[in-house]
Amino acid sequence: MLSIDPSLNTERENYKLLIGSIIPRPIAFVTSLSDNGTLNGAPFSYFNIVSSNPPMISLSIQRSGGNQKDTARNIIHSKEFVVHIVDEQNVEKVNLTAASLPPNQSEIKLAELTLVNSEKLKVPGVNESKVRMECTLEHSLEIGENGSIGCDLIIGKIVHFHIDEEIYEDGRINQAGLAAVSRLAGTNYSKIGKVFSIERPK
Repeated sequence: MLSIDPSLNTERENYKLLIGSIIPRPIAFVTSLSDNGTLNGAPFSYFNIVSSNPPMISLSIQRSGGNQKDTARNIIHSKEFVVHIVDEQNVEKVNLTAASLPPNQSEIKLAELTLVNSEKLKVPGVNESKVRMECTLEHSLEIGENGSIGCDLIIGKIVHFHIDEEIYEDGRINQAGLAAVSRLAGTNYSKIGKVFSIERPK
């Protein structure tokens, strides 16, 4: 096997190793509001569960050239955001929101997504998602080394779930109905393929 010291790699070289190895990754489509009221929407695949008690998720929002992204800045300032699960039906529209727009332009309009009011937040969600989670900021952490900040780690507490009735069954979400997609490397995505079960040892 190859033996690689990440401290001898460039950031881009480590990035390629990470996104090629840690797959598939769930995708969060996040809406947030700027101080001037502009609605921002962006997808992130450095996303996962932190805790179920209380229900919390994590977003790692990578900086570009050391500059904080609109989503991170909005969340840290407003303390709220909405996370949507990306699925087979909305992935192409969500992909459009990855375009680099000025902070005063909304990716939601560009992708022609339909807004829906939140129950507990000022930040709206989008109707094209089968699962969306209203979140408040619990923790934010700047991560970096050698005097350079590389990302903003966001921990959000879910304060309200919205779930399409057609995929909700006895307290569980039907994974086939959700049809979530995941991120691979480069321009590649993945659908849920063959599913198998393994019993945990007792």
